[in-house]
Amino acid sequence: MKNENKIQYIYGIADNALILGQRLSELCGHGPNLETDIAMTNMALDLLGQTRSYYQYVAQLSGDGKTEDDIAFLRIERQYKNVLLVEQPNRHFGYVITRQFFYDAFHLLLLEELQNSNDETVAAIAKKGIKEVSYHQRFSSDWMKRLGDGTEESHQKVQEAVDDLWKYTDELFHMTDDDKMAVENGVGVNTAALREKYDQRIREVFEEATITIPETKWFQKGGKQGIHSEHMGYLLSDLQYMQRTYPNMKW
Repeated sequence: MKNENKIQYIYGIADNALILGQRLSELCGHGPNLETDIAMTNMALDLLGQTRSYYQYVAQLSGDGKTEDDIAFLRIERQYKNVLLVEQPNRHFGYVITRQFFYDAFHLLLLEELQNSNDETVAAIAKKGIKEVSYHQRFSSDWMKRLGDGTEESHQKVQEAVDDLWKYTDELFHMTDDDKMAVENGVGVNTAALREKYDQRIREVFEEATITIPETKWFQKGGKQGIHSEHMGYLLSDLQYMQRTYPNMKW
């Protein structure tokens, strides 16, 4: 497998962690209570830590002198390969939890398979991250149940979030050419094969949370090809501001 194809495959995983980590970091100090605030901040740090490991490996594979900072802060919008789900804004707490739950359920399944990759570095990153993501899934699943089966208002807000975000979930299983090549070479995971387990997990939690799965069959995608929603540019302007304003700044 060519390094460039492997790099693009890793971007498809790492960029999800970076962008979702950025979204969660925006909430630092804004949680509904101190414990939850700290938990979400730690989850952001977990995701950014995973991102660093992936980007360090990408820098090694590229061999062009770029660093993890260059990869994170100096790419343009179309070069990011994250799914549309993770870039959606923090509308309210129920929306944040729903977005997190949809991604966590997928992320854990992905890492469980990715730890069997024949690329030792990719497998090691997955094995290290799986404990963190197991906690992420428990956290978001528990909150889905608490909010969905809570008050009338909390149930309504979560159901509205589910109805809005559902259209982004199918892209998690969309396979790009680089994804398919990674699978053929034993590096990556056939995400399409994870769909049945994912749907089962969603149904189990939704049943306890008294949440209804949307009936819509229309899904939105494009992020994995670098075609993002209107929210992505604003997110990157915050994320990249310091590095672009003060190039090569060192702390």
